[in-house]
Amino acid sequence: MNSARAFHSFEAIIQAARDAGPVAVAVAGASDSKVLTALSHAMQSGLVHRAVLTGKLSEMSKALRQIGIDSELEAKKIQLVGAANPADASARAVAAAASGEASILIKGFVDTATFMRAVLDREKGLRGDRLLSQVGIYEIQGFDRLILVADVGIVVAPDLAQKKQILENAADVARALQIEEPGVALLSFAEFVDPAIPATVDAAALAKMGDRGQIKGVIIDGPLALDNAVSQEAAAHKGIVSPVAGRADILIMPDLHSGNIFAKSLLYIAHARSAGVVVGARVPIVLTSRSDPAESKLNSIAVARLMSSENQFVS
Repeated sequence: MNSARAFHSFEAIIQAARDAGPVAVAVAGASDSKVLTALSHAMQSGLVHRAVLTGKLSEMSKALRQIGIDSELEAKKIQLVGAANPADASARAVAAAASGEASILIKGFVDTATFMRAVLDREKGLRGDRLLSQVGIYEIQGFDRLILVADVGIVVAPDLAQKKQILENAADVARALQIEEPGVALLSFAEFVDPAIPATVDAAALAKMGDRGQIKGVIIDGPLALDNAVSQEAAAHKGIVSPVAGRADILIMPDLHSGNIFAKSLLYIAHARSAGVVVGARVPIVLTSRSDPAESKLNSIAVARLMSSENQFVS
């Protein structure tokens, strides 16, 4: 759990992504100033060497000029691909990723449902054999580690099998961040199993799967309440003896409602720094809220770069 090699800040993640070498990205709906600002910083930082931008040409050109990028001068680095509407923009960006032209896909100013329809298209999308889920990564003041939370954006009411895949997706992100054998807390309202509350039963089942080696490379416990998962003092007060309690690296939420609300609480109340990636597709996907700052989008690009194994696309 929480290896000494693990990254503890987004500055360290960005440096590691820079060291890994630049990649090409595709942006769906690239008329959003925050996304383009993050992309500009990613290019300046050596994370990205080429970008395929899809959307309405006039809107993209205007947005690029507003942040000080001349698309003609940057012609070798930026390719503008015209699209009639958000669905078309999403499909064209997905096509760039599916063809290998880009190794990271980024959601710009398109709604999530439209974007994900293109990603999940059975013929032209990026669907693989795995469930897609979104992992949030948070740098929280006062914590000695990054906290990963899933699912925060895709699967509304996951069943037991889906929670297992959400957990495994989050563990992949943790390992990309050099967290060896991450501690996983399966959250509920309390630390006991109540047959009347399915989330506690699922948590117990997943914890037993971990004990039996059905989920590898992680240490799992649950159900755990949030305080028991992140506070050693709270866990000790309740007499909970567990290698995960108070030390969790990954928090698995019982459903999307709790995951999304918790994530936004971290951002807007705790003022955490953040990143968000969708895992399970054939390429890493940067999917953040349109209201998230450019910094979060840059952090997300860096995490996606560490998730990417598409080194053949680097030039």
